[in-house]
Order: sequence, then structure tokens, then C-alpha cells
Amino acid sequence: MMEEKVREAIVTELERQAEASPSKLRISVRDEELVADGKIDLDGLATAIVGAVAGAP
Repeated sequence: MMEEKVREAIVTELERQAEASPSKLRISVRDEELVADGKIDLDGLATAIVGAVAGAP
């Protein structure tokens, strides 16, 4: 489903951002919830979501 692809893209991108800058962003994913503490690169997140919707890997 589209929602699953978008959700996966969001989590994957935020995990990537947190790994790249652990002092700037921490995330925790549990079941249907995601908790983010810090700065999020919205352009990177938007690109990941658009890629998921467009069918990019």
C-alpha cells in the first residue's frame, strides 16, 4: 500500500539523518509511533517521500 511505502520512507530517512548526525537528531520508533528529538532536514525527508511515492528504490 502507498501508506506503508511512505511510512517506511519516513522512518528510513529519519534513521539515516540520525545516524549521520547523532548529536543533532535522535529518533525512536515503536509500533505505530515515531518520536523525534532534534533537527530534521525537511528537504531530505520530502525527497525520500516523493521517491517512495514515485516508486524509486
